Amino acid sequence: MLPISKKRVGQCLRCGECCKLPNVCPFLRYNEDNTPRCTIYRIRPIACRKYPRTAREHITKDNCGFSFDESHLKK
Repeated sequence: MLPISKKRVGQCLRCGECCKLPNVCPFLRYNEDNTPRCTIYRIRPIACRKYPRTAREHITKDNCGFSFDESHLKK
């Protein structure tokens, strides 16, 4: 089972960055305007659905719509 951190907030922006980890996914395509799209988005694997599960795993921070709420650390 792949649990997702309760601190994860946001939503997938379909940026395509996680589709390149560690190799480019064979289902990643690009629209005419060069925006990425997943050809199997509705039935994508569980690992894709749950990325990023933890802040430590989140290596696509610059473009990803997900983040991790660390507000409890600021207190």
